[in-house]
Formats: sequence, C-alpha cells, structure tokens
Amino acid sequence: MSNSAQNGKDKTSGMEPSEAELLERRDRLTRLLDERRVAEEHEAQPKSGGSSGYGQAVKLSSEFIAGIVVGGGMGWLVDDWLGTTPFGLIVFLLIGFAAGVLNVLRAAGRVAEPEARVPTAKERDDKSK
Repeated sequence: MSNSAQNGKDKTSGMEPSEAELLERRDRLTRLLDERRVAEEHEAQPKSGGSSGYGQAVKLSSEFIAGIVVGGGMGWLVDDWLGTTPFGLIVFLLIGFAAGVLNVLRAAGRVAEPEARVPTAKERDDKSK
C-alpha cells in the first residue's frame, strides 16, 4: 500500500501542468466561451432587422397602398389633362398596383434590389490604365 492514493502519492503526481500551461488553457477556454456567446447572441437576434411583426406589417401595407394611391393619382391627372376619362386611371392604377407589389416584395426580401451598373469593357480598360 505504499503507492496508493491514500498516502498522497498519485500516479500522475509527476505530470502536473505548470502555471503557464494552466493560464494558457484558461485563456483558450475564455476565448472559446466568448466566441460561443457572440454566436448565440447573433442567432437570437430577430431576422427582420429588429422590427416587430406589427411594425413590419404596417411597413409592408403602407408600401402597397402608397403604390396604388400614387398610380391612381397620376392616372386621374393624366385623364384630366388629356381628357381620356377612364383609361388613364385604369392603366395607372394597374401600374401602381404592380409597383406596390414589387415594393412589398423588395421590403420583405423576396426580390433582390437592383444591382449597380456593370461597367463596360471600355470602362474597365480605361480604369486599368
């Protein structure tokens, strides 16, 4: 029983880590915990840009209604100016409806925003010189 753990002699007693190794392990674990905490906070954030569901609904409905109202107003003005009583209003209401739907889809993230203009080959050559 001279080599038992009860006497204070352990088989791993000669393999105790140094203080520098312990500090390095603690720092590494702290970094890992911080990274995991940041990742969890990022996942917990709402995907809709931080707005509530009610706010998002009001935004989308106002986008849609604004498109229809502007289209109807422009159609009424065109009819008044040109004297084409129902046709301008009908055409511009349809255009306003389509614009409202497109705005709602863009705001909801279902349709990508228009991309920046791609430079022509001549513009790329001029820029490289």
